Amino acid sequence: MNSQTYKKLIAKQLNQDFKSAVEIVKIPISKPASSELLIQNKFAGVNGGFDTLLCRGDVPYINLIPPFDLGVEAVGKVVAVGEKVKDFQIGDAVITTARGGGYREYQLIDANLAVKVREVTPELLTLIPTGVSALVALEQVGEMKSNEVVLITAAAGGTGHIAVQLGKLAGNHVIGTCSSEAKAKLLRELGCDRIINYHTENLNQVLKQEYPNGINLIFECVGKDVFDICVDNLAVRGRLVVVGFISEYAKNPQQITQPRIYHQLFWKAASIRGFLMPHYKEYIPEARDRLLNLFYTGKLKVAVDQTQFKGIDSISNAVEYLLSGHNCGKVVVRF
Repeated sequence: MNSQTYKKLIAKQLNQDFKSAVEIVKIPISKPASSELLIQNKFAGVNGGFDTLLCRGDVPYINLIPPFDLGVEAVGKVVAVGEKVKDFQIGDAVITTARGGGYREYQLIDANLAVKVREVTPELLTLIPTGVSALVALEQVGEMKSNEVVLITAAAGGTGHIAVQLGKLAGNHVIGTCSSEAKAKLLRELGCDRIINYHTENLNQVLKQEYPNGINLIFECVGKDVFDICVDNLAVRGRLVVVGFISEYAKNPQQITQPRIYHQLFWKAASIRGFLMPHYKEYIPEARDRLLNLFYTGKLKVAVDQTQFKGIDSISNAVEYLLSGHNCGKVVVRF
């Protein structure tokens, strides 16, 4: 290490606008404590929705007072090892998912929180924790079976394109929604059975006409009108898993007036279930290992968005880009 300092992104204040909430600071590089690793981050995953909600103070299970660190998943190389660390050595490739450890050039972390991987590649950020979330949401919350009709919204996004493949690997008919031909092309390559570009087709009309018996399992990331359409098209005993609501992350929640939702659920014995990874931590190790194995054996493809974001200075633009909905696959910042 030639440098004695590094840059990281922090939330200096709570603000509705991510760019207005954050600032870049420069701090000294510290030596690892006895059980810690010092990691030089090479790539960080962007979670624009979570980042924005965090900077607004709208994540109920986290009560942070500014200034606080930002970013979650990162992959990098070990550059220093604490004296009691036995399972890692300098040069090891590792992935980490500690909140606050992503949007920085270096991080100190307890060795127990790092996962050794074969090499430092951005593709891994699509699997951990993004792919883990898709797998746990589908299997544990959605109770995914085989021979069902599964709908994935925002299917060409970082989480969605993994969910599409997991649905197919489980032996299901998978529908994916997207907003462009480029995204539709990705979904075709992943084996999606029915692709609905909602800019050229009417989502509700397609579901009503082509799936009159309804949808068994819905993996819903968008919110607003898309959520309403999904609820209306649930099958008998259908399950809708709320994985996010990206259409409202950067805005105030839309106020609606309509009949209460139990009118749509009761007569079908259908259900809506919320998913948040921190409430399902016990499933992470098995899901992570299974996804890595699927990836390394070529059974799972990962898509990293081709738009280049380089350095700490680019993170705000990367968050804005992700919220715009233009990405195909996982948005990654390179250091």
